[in-house]
Amino acid sequence: MTTPPIGPLPRTPPRAGDMRRFLAVGLDCYLCLLTVGLLARSHAHAATGPQLAGLILGPALAFSFLNQVVLTALIGAGAGKLIMGIRVIGLPDAGRPGLGRLTRRWLHGMARLPLQPCYWLRPLRSGFSGTGEGPRPAGSTPPGRPRADPSADLSGLRQVRRSDLAAYRSACETVYGTAGAGQGQRR
Repeated sequence: MTTPPIGPLPRTPPRAGDMRRFLAVGLDCYLCLLTVGLLARSHAHAATGPQLAGLILGPALAFSFLNQVVLTALIGAGAGKLIMGIRVIGLPDAGRPGLGRLTRRWLHGMARLPLQPCYWLRPLRSGFSGTGEGPRPAGSTPPGRPRADPSADLSGLRQVRRSDLAAYRSACETVYGTAGAGQGQRR
């Protein structure tokens, strides 16, 4: 049974800034490459081309999964996000996401990674669509397409600043009298 709210519900924390999120991804990549390089270093001299690719790719995928899924499920963020003060929350309740949503998010990222050059070229293609409309403003959606929450990814997760999440949880304690009762909060 949930406790009825004492006042208006607090707003879900806003998405962390782009620079903070990009730096967190860069740190994650650096830590992954450093770890894989140190692991593969002693075996690389005797490996042939395909063996070397497997020697690097296997541990890189394993470390990425452990960092992005397991560590985030346990403590709310991967290594780079912890360093940058970011936490990953599930929407709409701002609770810690489960393994299923985190695994879906990781798989989506791995599938999207080889397509990054196509995404970088998308703004150029939209300007040459031939419709005579020219490029659409940033953040606009084509007519007839529903607008998704721009601060959530495909798995319904959001990256927020740790301080914003602490303020949100404090506000939930004020409204509900407990730590987010009725909000699905986990510490």
